[in-house]
Amino acid sequence: MRRTDPADGRAALAAWRADPADRAARRTAVRFTLEELADVAPGHTVEVRVPPDGAVQAVEGPRHTRGTPPNVVQTDPVTWLELVTGALTWDDAVATGRLTASGERSDLSGLLPLQAARRR
Repeated sequence: MRRTDPADGRAALAAWRADPADRAARRTAVRFTLEELADVAPGHTVEVRVPPDGAVQAVEGPRHTRGTPPNVVQTDPVTWLELVTGALTWDDAVATGRLTASGERSDLSGLLPLQAARRR
């Protein structure tokens, strides 16, 4: 279920681009893009963590219900927003240690950048 209105999410992305130090805009932008990822790739196979701003389960496949999921992606908010907007590639984020991905289904490179996160 979407908690962030898409118009508010796009406005938060624009505000974050204008002022990356705006924590409220960053938090809303991260939550919006995590929800967007779950809409684009529904499922419960991969847990995407962007502490402290949010987390979501996405990608079709076996559902995970207890303990540490077998497929986890974790990164910081700035790296996540750079990935979803296309400012950073998945391979570069992994190579530089800005993102960790474990599990055979955790490669989200084919889903990023998100269409909803592109400049309009």
